[in-house]
Amino acid sequence: MKINGNAVRVGNVVEHQNRLWVVTKTQAVKPGKGGAFNQVEMKDIRSGTKLNERFRADAQVERVRLEQRQATFLFREGDMLTFMDSETFEQTVVNAELVGDPAAFLQDGMVVQVETYEEEPLSVVLPDTVVMEVVEADAVVKGQTASSSYKPAVLENGVRVMVPPFIETGTRIVVKPEDASYVERAKD
Repeated sequence: MKINGNAVRVGNVVEHQNRLWVVTKTQAVKPGKGGAFNQVEMKDIRSGTKLNERFRADAQVERVRLEQRQATFLFREGDMLTFMDSETFEQTVVNAELVGDPAAFLQDGMVVQVETYEEEPLSVVLPDTVVMEVVEADAVVKGQTASSSYKPAVLENGVRVMVPPFIETGTRIVVKPEDASYVERAKD
């Protein structure tokens, strides 16, 4: 399926230079002179090499259709993650690099989307949000306004996030795994 160069988004898999690439970063650039373009950082799915490419709005990029299957995260062994297909119960083992930083948010029994191309797993998509417990949070500094000041906190998986001042140690919060950002306090 052909898409415009400015429609390329993070997570898309595109065919470029006869290779499959997963888009890891995008930035829309509107220079003072010339036309706007999409600065795209891509990673080769098979070799892991990175490529920075500029796609103009009128450029046609081939987006690859991937087969999506639901799978349950079973366990992590070193750098390898094991998932079980929810329908066929087949186990799939992938390298943690395929998931990237969000792999730290994987929890036993978590349902994810495994995207495959010709039976080869290419990406693992976690849920939009996960609930985690804060195990360490700095004390509130008196006089700070609640609207604009965030403080650092450490989650149960060891990831550092910025949270509002009212979040204390032991509080369960909702976090976006894609960028480790705080969403809200979890409802119990």
